[in-house]
Amino acid sequence: MSSSPRSWRRAGTALRGWRSRQWTVAGAGALATAVLVGAPTDVVPNPLFGRSVPVQWWNYPALAVTAVLTGIVLTTYVRRPSSAPEPHAADGGRLGAIGGVLSFFAVGCPVCNKLVLVLLGASGALSYWAPLQPLLAVLSAGLLAEAALRRLSSETACPVRPSA
Repeated sequence: MSSSPRSWRRAGTALRGWRSRQWTVAGAGALATAVLVGAPTDVVPNPLFGRSVPVQWWNYPALAVTAVLTGIVLTTYVRRPSSAPEPHAADGGRLGAIGGVLSFFAVGCPVCNKLVLVLLGASGALSYWAPLQPLLAVLSAGLLAEAALRRLSSETACPVRPSA
């Protein structure tokens, strides 16, 4: 994990250096994530999807945290001026993807998940899967935060140039 104070400082420096373009992309990415995760799970009410179990109170903040962190991670992929170093693909890309997928399972209806129903049945989904969902939400947020931290801190790191 790259949760050192130095990484936090570099990530903060990167965020302070963002222009309106990056903040616009972060906002659009957060909104898109909220819709893409919230609509099929019916956390965001809509006429296309429904759920058998009511939305829990913690689904809303979990979706909000997921949306904000995903917007930040997505923005790190926006092309920067040539003077700024590009983060490496290994700097949090997979963590962000895994965190995003986990968030979908975290806020989704426990008995609407076909895989969980096949493995545990309806009563097992409510007895075993539903209590695990808040933990998945925390894990998802942690992975997304780590991905954002890695990608942001690598934006301000000095690139190593090969010697001649």
